[in-house]
Order: sequence, then C-alpha cells, then structure tokens
Amino acid sequence: MGNWIINHGLTSFILVVWMGINIFLFVWFYLFYDLGDAYYYTRHLLGSALAWARAPAAVLNFNCMLILLPVCRNLLSLLRGSFVCCGRTMRKQLDKNISFHKLVAYMIALMTAVHLIAHLLNVEWYNNSRRGVYDQLSTALSNLEDTDNTTYLNPIRKTDVDAQQTPTYFVFTTIAGLTGVIITLALILIITSSMEVIRRSYFEVFWYTHHLFVIFFIGLVFHGAGFIVRKQLTTDPPHNFTLCKDRIEEWGQIPECPLPKFGGGPAQTWWWVIGPMILYLCERLLRFIRYMQTVQYRKIVMHPSKVLELQLVRDGFKMDVGQYIFLNCPAISQLEWHPFTMTSAPEEDFFCVHIRSAGDWTDRLIDIMQHLPEGAQGPKMGVDGPFGTASEDVFDYEVSMLVGAGIGITPFASILKSIWYKFKTSNPKLRTRKIYFYWLCRETHAFEWFADLLQVLEREMEERGMGDFLTYKLYLTGWDQSHATHAWVHFDEETDVVTGLKQKTHYGRPVWDKEFEEVRQENPSSVVGTFLCGPAVLGKVLEKKCAKFSDVDPRKTRFYFNKENF
Repeated sequence: MGNWIINHGLTSFILVVWMGINIFLFVWFYLFYDLGDAYYYTRHLLGSALAWARAPAAVLNFNCMLILLPVCRNLLSLLRGSFVCCGRTMRKQLDKNISFHKLVAYMIALMTAVHLIAHLLNVEWYNNSRRGVYDQLSTALSNLEDTDNTTYLNPIRKTDVDAQQTPTYFVFTTIAGLTGVIITLALILIITSSMEVIRRSYFEVFWYTHHLFVIFFIGLVFHGAGFIVRKQLTTDPPHNFTLCKDRIEEWGQIPECPLPKFGGGPAQTWWWVIGPMILYLCERLLRFIRYMQTVQYRKIVMHPSKVLELQLVRDGFKMDVGQYIFLNCPAISQLEWHPFTMTSAPEEDFFCVHIRSAGDWTDRLIDIMQHLPEGAQGPKMGVDGPFGTASEDVFDYEVSMLVGAGIGITPFASILKSIWYKFKTSNPKLRTRKIYFYWLCRETHAFEWFADLLQVLEREMEERGMGDFLTYKLYLTGWDQSHATHAWVHFDEETDVVTGLKQKTHYGRPVWDKEFEEVRQENPSSVVGTFLCGPAVLGKVLEKKCAKFSDVDPRKTRFYFNKENF
C-alpha cells in the first residue's frame, strides 16, 4: 500500500476530486430540477425525464470545459516549467494528459447518451401532451400560446403535422434539435475513430475526424439557445401552482390564478467553455507562428531498417533532454502533425529526430527523402515545439533505469548524448551517478544506427575511469537458431558480433525481477527513476515491478515509474 501511494497517490487524489465534482454537479442539478418550484408544471409534462436530461447537461458543461486543456501542449510545457520548484510527483501528472483527456471523453460520451435518451422521451411526452393524450392540466399547459399575457411551456407549437412525424419534424426544425443531432454525430465519429485499432492503422482517419471538435463546440454553444426546457416565471400577482393546478378553468379569471408565464434560458454552456476555447485558440495561433518560421536541413541520413535521421536548424530553438516536437510536411499533408522525440542533445547546435517507417505519412516522407539529389534541401518542414516529457526529469535522480523498445530508444539517445557532453566539459551539476540502460529490438539492423554512440560512450567512460557509470544491456527479441549459432561461435571475441560493442547482446527478453533486484542491491539507499519509451504492455509490467521492489522506508531503495506519452 505504501508503494502504491508513493507512485499513484496524487494521481488517485486528482481523479477522486474530478469524479467528486461530477457527482456533485449531477446530484445538485438533478434535485434542482426534480424539486424546484419553478419547474413544477414542466415536471408535470415530462416527469423525471426532465431531471435526467438536465443533470447530465451540467456534467457535460464541466467536462467540455476540461477536454481541451490536456491537449494544449504549450500550456502544459509552461506549467511543467512552473512546477520545477515542486516535487517530481506533481510534474508527473502533466505526463498523463492524454490519459486524462480520454477519461474526460468517456464521461462526455456517457453523459451524452443519458442526456440524449432523456430528451427523446421528453419530445415524445411533449408531443402527446400537445395532442391531448394526457390529463386536462397537461393539455391546458401545452395549449398556452405566445401572447401579451402568457408565454408557452410546450415547445411543440405545430399540430398540423402527422403525430408520428412530429418528433422528427421538431428535432430537425429547432435550434436545440438540429444542433443536438450535429454534435451527437460529431461526437460519435470522434470517439469511434479514436479506437486504438483505427488510430494505429489509419492515423489519417483519426486525425481528420478528431478535428470535428470545432463543429462540436460551435454546436454546443448554440445548443442551449433553443430553450426547449422552460420554467415558470414570476408574475404580478403571482401564479400559485399549488392552488391553481386544480382550477384550470379559472386561469386568468381570478386574481389568485393569473395565466402562468414561462421562459427558457439563459444559455449557460458558453460560460463554461469560453475560457478553454480562448486558450486553445492562442495555442493554435502559437503553433501557426512556429509553422511559419524557416527550418533548414543540416543533414539527411537514411539508416538500416528504414529509419530516417533528420538534422534540422531553426533560429531561437532551445531544447532539453527527452523532449519531443511535432512535424508537418505540407508536401504530404497541410493539416497532419506527427510527434517525434528528439535524439539530439541540448549542447548541440541543431536538433535531430529519427523517424521509423510506421504508416502512410512516414512512408511518404522517407520516399521523398530517398529521391532527393545529393546535398539538396528537403521539402518545407513545419516544426512545433519542443514539448516536455517525463524524460526531462532523468537527471533529477541519483540512479536511472532507461528502457527503450525499438524506435523507443530515441529519448534516451538524447539523454546519453547529453551525458557524454557533460563528461566532456566536466559539468559539476550532473548529480546522476549511475545509469542502467536496456534496449529491446526485434531485428539486428535496428541496433546499427545507435551503436556508434554507445561505442563513444564506452571509450569515454573507460578513459575517465568511470566504466561503472553506464551499464547497458541490449536484447534481441526476434531471432532464430542461425543467430544463436553465429553468436555462440564468436562468443570468445572481445566485441559483440551484432553491435561491435564490448557488451554482449542478450537473446530473448529481460527477466525483470532479476534486473530490479540487481539494481536494488547495487543501490541500497537510492531513489531510482525508471523511464520507459515503449508499448503500454511493457509499461504495466515495469510499473508493477517499481511498486514491488520499492521500500516504504525513505532510507532504502525506491523506484519511481515514468513513461513517455504522446
């Protein structure tokens, strides 16, 4: 329990607060509409469906206010910089922005479903009341017209339409109905295209449909202006429903029972979303300004396994280790932006990304670069960023475990390069005294582009008598018997047959219990930061190991899990 609190306590507290606010809003507005005197006559027409429609609407307003904030990347980077003086646990919450974004989206989807079903029932009951299907009071309330002395309660005004067609006619001819259909369809497309299988296999579908959020928010702002849910207004003399509900014939005839007046609104949704919408507009404006800045190609290199290296230069660009940028290539698509972790170090006068073939966009970019004449500049490239990630905190730990899978090595390339520069200049601010590095790859060629850096680091550590500073283990997870036989034949050689490094390549996957136990024994009183850039399945395994091998006693070894999230 202690380990769980260390790693998840603040996250759980934030989620409890968020859920508590949702529950409070739902209960408060449910009781407001279910018990409020101003809605007595409205409840007579609609029953409990009134409260079931309005309570989810309040929760929707709150979550629509939140949904844009986790994707304001520049805002998050600003907050991360502001939290430097705070603990690492506080900054870690910003790395879970996409998870929170999804959680808020699920709540929006759930509340939309409840809101939609309740209003479908409301329209049916409005229609039946208008046609005199129910009691005398319902009919009298539905027949109130807009005159100088009264205002209507039932929003269905036309009776010359077929009874079966009236709900459909109402939905597509009113502001509330039409905008409701539009935002519901937009939400369905956004959520379905965000499924993992679609996002991984058809990223362009996900990208374009996600921008329906613009239509969603425009419709949302105007949706409440339809005023289909109306309340009783105060009149002089007042209309006392407890006395007058049974004296319908005397409405307007006696002072105690003047004709009741009803009104809707005011529309409240824009109160909730106007702030986040302005923040997001500022975010997009800043992205556009960055897009317009000139980006120069310093070097274009094609590595084995279809890995493209781009070394870029932009005026005023400053980065930190482990950060990422978004790239846009107008020659491929004017609208698509894709995230890539930088592999360069802050000490270098350029920034660099390694791009693996992983879809239509990356395939087309690699194809364009391969057909460029020797020494030519590549196509126009828009760069947005840099943005902070969990890997920025790597030097805040005495001991760090870096775990990369495949191209997930990229943030750690930046870290290891920066370490090399820090050693080269004897930087006294380097507090990290030990790094464990694990790289898992399916193919032998994937090691090639990064092996040169590791060889340089090996030599640098040996020359400075710090051979124990960096412990790295490379794991080849995709291999056959010929690989194993070849490795066995050359086992006695000083360097590895796959990478050319002194550290031999391991075949298979790490036994994480053994690795964590080894780190714990070698660092009996240290805070160990475990950093992963790789699949979610591996992340769950490492997160459990961090909790398992951490000691609640602050004087002993503690593991903190950090994962890259895009």
